[in-house]
Amino acid sequence: MRFLKFKNKAFTLLECLVALFVIAGSVELISALTKLVRQEIVKGRDSIDLDWQIFCNQLRNELDGSEFVKIEGNFLYVNKGSSQWRFGKVGLASDFRKTNADGRGYQPMLFGISALQISENEKLIKINFEMEGGGKKLFYYKF
Repeated sequence: MRFLKFKNKAFTLLECLVALFVIAGSVELISALTKLVRQEIVKGRDSIDLDWQIFCNQLRNELDGSEFVKIEGNFLYVNKGSSQWRFGKVGLASDFRKTNADGRGYQPMLFGISALQISENEKLIKINFEMEGGGKKLFYYKF
């Protein structure tokens, strides 16, 4: 009987090993990138320190060149140019905001505040912030 010889094309062992290394390297790279993205998301979510720094710079810029008027009802009133501004936390809102002296307008400056206390001693303003996630922050400004 005659045996028919067919040449079947197949992968060699070396080709299989190379393909396996490429797949393993790709999976490891994707895993590392996923871990890195997760860390950045967590860091961005917990960026209260960065928000605080931005807020402090913004509030200092707002208060520079202004004149202290009074603290009333846990609000800071200042004159800047020909207008009067009010800074503080309104009622149950969780943000520190800038409005005109009558409370109209809405310019939020910092979110996530549970309590706020503003005090003044010889034109040194002290603002105590209690954050919703826990923790306290202090802001000082000398007029």
